[in-house]
Amino acid sequence: MANTKQETTKKTVKKYYNYIGGEWVKSSSGEWFDNVNPADTTDIVGRFPASNEDDVNAAVAAAKAAAARWRRTPAPKRAEILFTLGEILRKNKNTFTQQMTREMGKVLKEAGGDVQEAIDCTYYTAGEGRRLHGFTTPAEMPNKFAMCVRQPVGLCGLITPFNFPMAIPSWKLIPALVCGNTVVIKSGEDVPLSTINLIKSCEEAGIPKGVVNVVNGFGEAGAALVDHKDVRLISFTGSTATGRRIAEACARDNKIVSLEMGGKNAIIVMDDADIDNAVDGSLWGAFGTSGQRCTASSRLVVHKKIYKKFCENLVERVKKLRVGNGLDPRNEVGPVINERAMEKIHGYIEIGKIHDKATLACGGNRLTKGDYKNGYFIEPTVFTDVKPGMRIGQEEIFGPVTSVIPFSTLDEAIEIVNGVAYGLSSAIYTQDVNQAFYAMQELYTGICYVNSATIGAEVHLPFGGTKGTGNGHREAGTQVLDIFTEWKSLYVDYSGKLQKAQIDAVEI
Repeated sequence: MANTKQETTKKTVKKYYNYIGGEWVKSSSGEWFDNVNPADTTDIVGRFPASNEDDVNAAVAAAKAAAARWRRTPAPKRAEILFTLGEILRKNKNTFTQQMTREMGKVLKEAGGDVQEAIDCTYYTAGEGRRLHGFTTPAEMPNKFAMCVRQPVGLCGLITPFNFPMAIPSWKLIPALVCGNTVVIKSGEDVPLSTINLIKSCEEAGIPKGVVNVVNGFGEAGAALVDHKDVRLISFTGSTATGRRIAEACARDNKIVSLEMGGKNAIIVMDDADIDNAVDGSLWGAFGTSGQRCTASSRLVVHKKIYKKFCENLVERVKKLRVGNGLDPRNEVGPVINERAMEKIHGYIEIGKIHDKATLACGGNRLTKGDYKNGYFIEPTVFTDVKPGMRIGQEEIFGPVTSVIPFSTLDEAIEIVNGVAYGLSSAIYTQDVNQAFYAMQELYTGICYVNSATIGAEVHLPFGGTKGTGNGHREAGTQVLDIFTEWKSLYVDYSGKLQKAQIDAVEI
């Protein structure tokens, strides 16, 4: 009877498909994988195709076939379709939010913000269809006109992570499309439904067949996409180790590659800071999305004069955070994404206690009883008395763990913040405008906040970091256009004779 019941349950799980050339199709592998709810692993969200190299080849072929038509579609027309996409996302926001929380675990308010960011990105980027500015400039010869324009790079492969299941795909997809590129997306294997929801919305908006394609699956599909000779650009968000391997593979074929990787972000709390406000920001920065953000506030660098009071207030507040299934609107912290992540995070907690010998001020345990028994829940965790060189103060944990580090002077604090391999986001809490501007000048990160946490990017500003965080590109804002376009310089000589630039002397 148990086996029959299990078979029946499996048959009722909804199946989803790859989207290739405008058709929803199975994987040629014939294999499937289950997308499970990290808050309750007995809840199967859906069954998705485990794609292989043949599926990637088919998707790339479809994108290649659609490229000329889409490139020649006027950019304002492309933008109109993308604006319609934004309207569809807005119409379905509540449904997409619920489904995202179920597959990824983040609480409803955060999932709603994720979908809203995709909406904002779509509306904002659609406006670029009537800009995509180049520029004119005086030519060095008489009767000659000089200007430059943007042109699409070609076929783009997008590889996206689990933590922002709709926002990050939109950051890549929408600019690629408005610039006239065609796309193959390899969805995050833990969150494929949110990508499917985005692609179905593209289909409904009227994006032509073959322009957008999605393959679901694991590393085999991602590697096939990276290695495909017809793919001109790879845009990747994920771990530093994987990003490095992708960069090496892309270098062999001279592909364009855009990498957004790790972070070890810090908030500086000065002795004149509003402590309650700083604690609020630290809670949000460290434990929002269960700490699974590349911008998470995983280090709190606090002035020695207020260190004890800050730690006491922080720990008191952390202990009161409600942990649980994100579908319950009362909960503030959801599960981590999967068992592998849970084991890694717990391993770092043990490193903090045993190897680094930091003080475990609160948390540190996996929650396993009652409503937690089938989920990947970890208590929000705070370490105090942390030294900057400790592993928990240097390495990205990507979970609900933060470390409080004392300092004496602002220069010392800045040195601590800058003294890691990453350079994504930083913040300072102070009432002194001079200290704020000095910190903004000296903190070597791609993002810097004053009197706010390290998280909360807005789509009309560039997003990205320095050092090990990426390879210099920026997503969001108009700066993202530099990833998905290449420059073409144009010269028009109407002199009626040969003018040899950089050779002929122009008579005045």
